[in-house]
Amino acid sequence: MNVAFIGVLCLLLILTTLAGHFANRMGVPSVIGQILVGVLVGPAVLNWIQPSQLLSVFSDIGVVMLMFIGGLESNLELLRRYLKPAIIVAMSGVLMPVVLMGGAAMAFHFSAFEATYIGVIFSATSVSISVAVLQEYQALDTSEGATILGAAVADDIIGVILLSVMISLMGTQGIATHTDSTGLGWILLEQVLFFGGTYLVVRWIAPYLMSLSEKFVMNASVTIMSMVICLGMAWIADLVGLSGAVGAFFAGIAVAHTPYREVVEAHMEPIGYAAFIPLFFVGIGLSMSFDYLGSSLGFIALMTALACLSKLIGCGLGAKLTGFDRTSSLVIGAGMISRGEMGMITVQIGLQSGLLAKAAYSKFVLVIILATIIAPFALKATLKRLPGRRAAVASD
Repeated sequence: MNVAFIGVLCLLLILTTLAGHFANRMGVPSVIGQILVGVLVGPAVLNWIQPSQLLSVFSDIGVVMLMFIGGLESNLELLRRYLKPAIIVAMSGVLMPVVLMGGAAMAFHFSAFEATYIGVIFSATSVSISVAVLQEYQALDTSEGATILGAAVADDIIGVILLSVMISLMGTQGIATHTDSTGLGWILLEQVLFFGGTYLVVRWIAPYLMSLSEKFVMNASVTIMSMVICLGMAWIADLVGLSGAVGAFFAGIAVAHTPYREVVEAHMEPIGYAAFIPLFFVGIGLSMSFDYLGSSLGFIALMTALACLSKLIGCGLGAKLTGFDRTSSLVIGAGMISRGEMGMITVQIGLQSGLLAKAAYSKFVLVIILATIIAPFALKATLKRLPGRRAAVASD
């Protein structure tokens, strides 16, 4: 038994509970308090706790469970209705970071290829934190929430395609270990098959498996089967080069369209929020480092501002073009600011391939984390302006 890890887990759960409580009392999204716990106890400040394999596993399960719960609470009909605006929002939200952040990188003497790669790093959205904030303020099951979710899935796919192209141009192979000898065409085919399989899961496989689970003579068999579907789809999504969060989200949608939605939701939320989901947010804070902050403060501040504005303006403009009003467009833009696992994966590949130096890598990791911390504040500020949601936001 890893007694030391159990002690760390106990400490982090105490601190995240207190941090979430005081954050809510101050009118701040609870995820901010949990991220700041990681910053405080991690290498950036007190250095009490170091990132570890076990913490990483808990964090990975946390983001999968968070997105599964988000899928459970989503309205598939609403997602279908807002598919077209979601794709347009995603495309404009990918183009803007590539242009703005790539251009800024060139001004700081990065080569054209390096600058384009830096733009690709910030092209993908990590919707996990936005999902948590939308849930907290009862705005997930709205036209804006559906567009944010759909656009995040779409720009994850676009980001994978751009990353694949960049890797091919670098002369290296694959997005991850499973694609060492796989070309871009095969990667795209795998992803098409994944989404085809997702339709089958939503339509037939998940309802059959959930119905079958009810016949098992054991406690919580329905919840266990939903967990199997969640983890299985997350694993398959990761195999084809997508974020596991994407697979978990669609697993949640699949289970939501069975008669067992309420039972699963009632069981999964306590499991997720009792341990795994808080550690996902703590993990973001533990990744923070201030090593290069002093000598590169201007560069980091500029890139963080552009990381936020490129999504706010790019996705907001895409939403405006598809018929959303100004307030809703700002909500959608703010909901797309957060970066996360795809950005971290892309910057890590840049380091491993020799495209980014260690100093540049650390700076961009810090920019990703800072943008992720800013995102919930921006989303809450725009939600306050959304008609019908002011009371829910103000009362929290």
